[in-house]
Amino acid sequence: MPLEMLIAARYLKAKRREGFISLITLLSIAGVTVGVMALVIVIAVMSGAETEFRRRILGVEPHVLVMNSSGKAYDVDGTVDIARRIPGVRGVSPMVFAQTMIRTSHSLSGAVVRGVDPSIGFSLVKGFSPSELGNRLAMDSENSRLPGIILGKELAKNLATMVGDRIVLMSPGGMMSPVGHVPSLKRFRVTGIFESGMYEYDSSLAYVHIREAQKLMGMKGRVSALGVWVNNVFSADTVKADILKSLDYSFYARDWMEINKSLFSALKLEKTAMFVILTLIVLVAAFNIASALIMMVMEKTRDIAVFKAMGATDAMVRKIFVAQGMIIGLLGTSLGTVSGVGVCMLLQKYKFIELPPAYPFSTIPVQLESMDVFLIVVSAILICFVSTIYPSYKASKMDPVEALRYG
Repeated sequence: MPLEMLIAARYLKAKRREGFISLITLLSIAGVTVGVMALVIVIAVMSGAETEFRRRILGVEPHVLVMNSSGKAYDVDGTVDIARRIPGVRGVSPMVFAQTMIRTSHSLSGAVVRGVDPSIGFSLVKGFSPSELGNRLAMDSENSRLPGIILGKELAKNLATMVGDRIVLMSPGGMMSPVGHVPSLKRFRVTGIFESGMYEYDSSLAYVHIREAQKLMGMKGRVSALGVWVNNVFSADTVKADILKSLDYSFYARDWMEINKSLFSALKLEKTAMFVILTLIVLVAAFNIASALIMMVMEKTRDIAVFKAMGATDAMVRKIFVAQGMIIGLLGTSLGTVSGVGVCMLLQKYKFIELPPAYPFSTIPVQLESMDVFLIVVSAILICFVSTIYPSYKASKMDPVEALRYG
C-alpha cells in the first residue's frame, strides 16, 4: 500500500479528540450512499417506463408506415414485394385507416378502425395469433354472414358491448342521394376484445378485415398505408430510408420513433432532470466530505508539520487528504450502488409495489442498464474527488515552522 494511502486509512480508523469529525465523516458516507442509491433506483424506473411504453406502442403500431402522397391508386402488391426485399424487413402488410362511428342498440361512440390482412403471417393485433385473428375477422355464416370486429377493451366498455354483440359501423365515406350525403353503414359482430395497456389505443381502436374496411370506405383496390415490421426496432429509420430509395418520389414514410417523438423526448427530458436533481444529494454529501477534511487538517496540523520536517513534499501531503476523501466517497458510492441495484432486483422479481388503476402500469417498471449505473458511479466519484481538492491544497501549503510553533 502506498504511504499516503496507509496514513489516510490510519487517520480514518484512529480515535480522534473531536468526535464531531467522525460524525461528519459518517454523515458524508451516508449522504453519498443515499444519493447514489436514489439515483440508481430512479433512473432504473425511468428506463423501465420508457421500455414499457415502447413495448406497448410497438405492440399496436407498425415500425414504419409507408404512404403515397399523390392520392392516386398504385400497385399495392408490387410495392409490398419491393418493401419485403429490403434488408432488415420482417414483414409488410397493407392497411386501411378509417374514422368511424360505432352504434349499438343503446350507445354511440367514435372510433378509429384499422383494416388489416390476417394472412400476413405474424400477429397484427396484441393477444391474437395470425390464425386466430383470421378466424375472428372472417365472415360468420352462423350469424347472418356478419364480418367480425375486434374492439379495444375501453372502447367495448364505453359501448357496453361484449363478444357476440352486433354493432353498426358508420363511415363518412358514403354516397350522394336526393336527400343529400348518406354515410356508409355496415353491420359487424364483436368477435374479440384486445388490451394494449395504452388507454389511448384501448379506448378508440377497432380492427376489421381489410376487405371490409375497403368496402366501408369505398376504397376498392386502394389502401391507406403499408405497415412495415423490422427485425431491429432501433434500425427502423435506416430501413425507412432504404424503402424510400427503392420507391418513387410520391411515397413518404414515418418510423415509430418519429411518430412518438414527443412522448419519448418527454421521457428522456424527465430522466435527465431527475439525474440532475438527485445528483444534488451527492453534492451535499460532498460538502460534508470537504468540511470533514478541513476539520481534519486543523486537527492534524502538528502531524503535517512533522511530515514536512521529515522531508514530505507538498504532493505527498495533498495525496494523503485526497486519499482520505476518496476512501469516504468510494465507500459511500459502493454501498449506494449495491443497495440501489439490490432494491431494483427485488422490484423486478417480486413487484411488491402496485400502482393505482389510473397509471398505465400495474406495478413499477424497472430496468437496470449497465451504462446508467456506470455513469452514476463515475459522477459520484468525480464529485467526491472535487470536494477533496481545496482541503488537500490548504494542507500542502501549511508552513511547518508556524505549525509547530502554534500547533
